[in-house]
Amino acid sequence: QVQLVESGGGLAQSGGSLRLSCEASGLSSGFTFDYYTIGWFRQAPGMKHEGVSCISSSDGGTYYANSVKGRFTMSRDNAKNTVWLQMNSLRPEDTSVYYCVVHPICSAYVIEYLGDSWGQGTQVTVSS
Repeated sequence: QVQLVESGGGLAQSGGSLRLSCEASGLSSGFTFDYYTIGWFRQAPGMKHEGVSCISSSDGGTYYANSVKGRFTMSRDNAKNTVWLQMNSLRPEDTSVYYCVVHPICSAYVIEYLGDSWGQGTQVTVSS
């Protein structure tokens, strides 16, 4: 079973930047990292998980929630089994625990995860 470990969170000021990392291990035998669609999600206190960004293994597209479009950039390095989320122009409303997951529903219209395998996540706090 694929395991993902998030890191890179912290405290940033409004307008600042952070770069989150998500490293995968335990890939299924015979499969390389590029087989896996990866998504970033976040959860603020008392709120449901929100899809932030994803990279689709089927069409190669990278998709973003409207709330982060133009500010966040997701990328991956398949040789390193790692994806990143570069977050610029941070806002206080970006404050959340950020998670990465495998095989979310990933398209230009929806970023959704129907599973229940949430990792520990990484806390991002943006001060105003």
